Amino acid sequence: MERKTAKLISLLDKAYPKARIALHFEDPVQLLVATILSAQCTDARVNIVTETLFKKYRTAADYARADTAGLERDIRSTGFYHNKAKNIIAAAQMIVSDFGGTVPDNMESLVRLPGVARKTANVVLYNAFGKTEGIAVDTHVRRLSRRLGLSCHDAPEKIEQDLMRQIDKKLWGHVTYLLIEHGRRVCDAKKPKCLACVVASLCPAKKMFAGGKAR
Repeated sequence: MERKTAKLISLLDKAYPKARIALHFEDPVQLLVATILSAQCTDARVNIVTETLFKKYRTAADYARADTAGLERDIRSTGFYHNKAKNIIAAAQMIVSDFGGTVPDNMESLVRLPGVARKTANVVLYNAFGKTEGIAVDTHVRRLSRRLGLSCHDAPEKIEQDLMRQIDKKLWGHVTYLLIEHGRRVCDAKKPKCLACVVASLCPAKKMFAGGKAR
């Protein structure tokens, strides 16, 4: 692991020792559904929705049989509910038909599911199965990776590859939540709190915000 990246991760780890996934779930099906719902939506809102949703739908088979209009109503407040309901039902149907009703535990199979790209697959693999095959790149990870000079790319897939080259594999799953926590608390998209930043000395973008600019 590169020295600068290692120091950065160490500082973030000390600042956020309890960094972990914010979504509430009890099994792989719940985590898959919650992660699909989290697209363009806050984890807090998803947790409110799933508190009721998970009592109504308990298995992949339940989602596979779900009435589309009914599921849309249940998840409406998470936004983009037409596509999310469509993908959840289609993914559940494939889980039932191709995987015996059990969420697959490998990247190749997960990304076959409708609505599941590498980010969602990485989240499910790490948090539901304890497996690490990549780094989940959400909006916070994307923003911080660019600001901290860890990647110059925009595409999540390319950012993921840049991060994987610099970070020990044993840290891939955890680093996502360190960056998310820092993004939420300090490195805001529009008004980062650079004076309160534990990694400011390592941040090449710090000077850009002196005049109130953001990137």
